[in-house]
Amino acid sequence: MLYRGLKSPFERVLAAALILVLAPVLLLCAFAVFLDGGGPVLYRQTRVGRHGTPFRILKFRTMCVDAERRVPPAGPSVLFKLPRDPRVTRIGRLLRRYSLDELPQLLNVLRGQMSLVGPRPALSTEVARYPSQMHRRLDVRPGMTGLWQVSGRSDLPWDEAVRLDLHYVEHRSFALDARILLRTPAAVLTGDGAY
Repeated sequence: MLYRGLKSPFERVLAAALILVLAPVLLLCAFAVFLDGGGPVLYRQTRVGRHGTPFRILKFRTMCVDAERRVPPAGPSVLFKLPRDPRVTRIGRLLRRYSLDELPQLLNVLRGQMSLVGPRPALSTEVARYPSQMHRRLDVRPGMTGLWQVSGRSDLPWDEAVRLDLHYVEHRSFALDARILLRTPAAVLTGDGAY
């Protein structure tokens, strides 16, 4: 299929171009994270990629250095996020609101671990709790943006997030990717569901 053969090479080229164009923004974000309490600028976390292959996702660090030791108990939802997480730093709130913390994932796209468009990259603990039909979302590379991200992000109920991810997997195409990419700037600027 033409789409499947061209998607990854095209996105890698686009990711490389975006890294060059956004280099000043990346440097500014890194400097702001460093000034806001020191510690590492980048946060690395193991996520589950295509066909269940683990990889290390890159983000600008938005939480205090010991955040992983201070994780509250998981709730009934597979997806864990708090609207007002006390572990998030001052600059981290700003980076999250406008999804600037996710810009280092362009390197994950360049490495072929992620796509520009695809389902949200999941934690192994989330995948372990998936119902059987949800494993289909692992048929594709996770994305920096996707239907979930442009449709409300963390404000969506879990069932709706599942439906959107599976819809993308079953109907993915250049046209759908283009529509999602075109909707992404507006979703980022409004900051809805970003926390």
